[in-house]
Amino acid sequence: MTVPPENRSLFEELVKYTQQRSFLRGRVLHARIIRTSKFSCVYLANSLVNLYAKCGHLNKAKLVFENIQNKDVVSWNCLINGYSQQGSTASSIVMELFQHMRAENILPNAHTYSGVFTAASNLRNAFAGLQVHAIAVKTSNFYDVFVGSSVVNMYCKAGLLDEARKMFDIMPERNSVSWSTMISGYATERMAVEALGIFESMRRDDESVNEFVVTSVLSGLVATEFVACGKQIHCLSVKNGLLEIVSVANALVTMYAKCGNLDDALRTFEWSGDKNSITWSAMITGYAQSGDSEKALKLFSNMHFNEIKPSEFTLVGVLNACSDIAALERGKQVHDYLLKTGYESQIYILTALVDMYAKCGSIVDARKGFDYLQEADIVLWTSMIGGYVQNGENEEALVLYGKMQARGIFPNELTMASVIKACSSLVALEQGKQVHGGTVKYGFSQEISVGSALSTMYAKCGCLEDGNLVFRRMPVRDMLSWNAMISGLSQNGHGKQALELFEEMLAEGTKPDYVTFVNILSACSHMGLVERGWAYFKMMSNDFGIVPRVEHYACMVDILSRAGKLNEAKEFIESATIDHGMCLWRILLSGCRNYHKYELGAHAGEKLMELGSQESSAYVLLSSIYTAMGRLEDVERVRRLMKLRGVSKEPGCSWIELKSQVHVFVVGDQMHPQIEDIRTEIRRLSKQMKDEGYQPAPDLASVTPLCS
Repeated sequence: MTVPPENRSLFEELVKYTQQRSFLRGRVLHARIIRTSKFSCVYLANSLVNLYAKCGHLNKAKLVFENIQNKDVVSWNCLINGYSQQGSTASSIVMELFQHMRAENILPNAHTYSGVFTAASNLRNAFAGLQVHAIAVKTSNFYDVFVGSSVVNMYCKAGLLDEARKMFDIMPERNSVSWSTMISGYATERMAVEALGIFESMRRDDESVNEFVVTSVLSGLVATEFVACGKQIHCLSVKNGLLEIVSVANALVTMYAKCGNLDDALRTFEWSGDKNSITWSAMITGYAQSGDSEKALKLFSNMHFNEIKPSEFTLVGVLNACSDIAALERGKQVHDYLLKTGYESQIYILTALVDMYAKCGSIVDARKGFDYLQEADIVLWTSMIGGYVQNGENEEALVLYGKMQARGIFPNELTMASVIKACSSLVALEQGKQVHGGTVKYGFSQEISVGSALSTMYAKCGCLEDGNLVFRRMPVRDMLSWNAMISGLSQNGHGKQALELFEEMLAEGTKPDYVTFVNILSACSHMGLVERGWAYFKMMSNDFGIVPRVEHYACMVDILSRAGKLNEAKEFIESATIDHGMCLWRILLSGCRNYHKYELGAHAGEKLMELGSQESSAYVLLSSIYTAMGRLEDVERVRRLMKLRGVSKEPGCSWIELKSQVHVFVVGDQMHPQIEDIRTEIRRLSKQMKDEGYQPAPDLASVTPLCS
């Protein structure tokens, strides 16, 4: 470009002010150009467009552009590239400008395409990008390295990795931007193997490794199996002197944390000399995601004392840490801090706040935040629905899901899993089936979380055939899936099939957890398999290193009690090395009542009295045993003790669903609108039973064992 000598000094001043982003001085110079009638010079006019665009004043840039009489490709490029740098909000304008440019028969060059492809990337508009790509090939700009890199970036941003790779492979020349863009594209889609493959190809081509390439490849390493590769890249960064660059250190801390290698993450964090908020955020988030919430909160406190201002991502990690350990008070302190620092308006922050309050049991505060937002953000709706389910307010969860559907908000797999859990807890089979249909409609039926929830729901509702069908169709089964199916079989009287499924699970190489053993011990209890129960109980610690919990001890006591081995059960309880509270003696008490072992039952009952039991069933059972033994003084003593301790019997509750309506019945409640008709029918049935010779059993309360 040759600037006329008489305009060279003005041109150089414009270039200087553009580099300095000096808007005010540029405006003064603009006025001088107009006053001296030099605006007709296209070089000065283009420089003015570029100045205003670089300073972010695009309306003024466009005004200057429109007043240029003889626009050339540089004029268009200055405005196109200015808008393309403003992100997705201005990218549609870029596409319009490009169309106008073509309509005026201005031949685009490499700089034009760079801006246009950047805009297409921001819009995630693959179709528009394909059209521009075709024009670039037609105008022979296709082989320019900057154009090629922009095309690769556009396809990567649109998620078209195959197209991006084809473009990358045929590029005659590549630079560090080309390599890092392709690596980053694979990394963004969690295709770590492919990202590493490109990185290795780059190394073989003797391309220099810079910080952009390193951070791109590290961002894709998010699983434990890639730690070794991450360490090699760490060594390469040290060798090339890149570790002093804060972005590289941040990427390494993030990589180690996401791969679960927190010791190396912490060492890298501590060795990093120039820590910024991203460095701290990476370490805090790493601790939070790995379950070390206390360490995450302590590190956040240290960050505050070091006067490092957190970013919104740091605070999301801190709120997640509070959620995981139900640290409500500390969560409230973080909320106060958000108000002071002005972060509360961020959608990610508000969503994390709703999630924190919900998981900490403060569902009212969570709903306040949810109602305040009124956003169609699926993460927010999922957090609120999940919070209701976690806090046992399943009806509210289903109501909120209905509102979400009415608004036309599409759920994700986590939403559906929570809604299915709500149906499961309510034993609402028909609603559960409708939600199941929704999972198929939205394409989530093959997700592990959804499949596990469906298996559990059908099992709890007694529909084992449907539950097994879902279970068998799952492409991958996790521990929750196996446990749900084994539990369903066990609880519905199919103990043999439950044990067979457990053996199938072991044969597939899936390692059981403590819940699995609760389920199979429960199956052994219902089937009276004492020896097999002992074998599974010992298998826990001997084969899988699982320390038996109180639930497993309870199941063993139940197995022995149901089999009539009550003295053996008593010895087992007394030899237990864990703090089992009162539940084991309660199970033994029930067994003694069933087998009329009143002396041993009285011993178990008195143990419960000593421990201060608040369960009415224990007092009723012990009182019944003393009545059977003729020890009326002890009967009165137990009743006085029950009254003195304020123990009252919980009213029974049952419900039934008829014609899509749930009818709830509570002992002593007269609120049902058809209560008189129901009582009349019960009296009729009772009379018919007596007329046919039915004799009711003695009014002795029963105790349901913990693992039955």
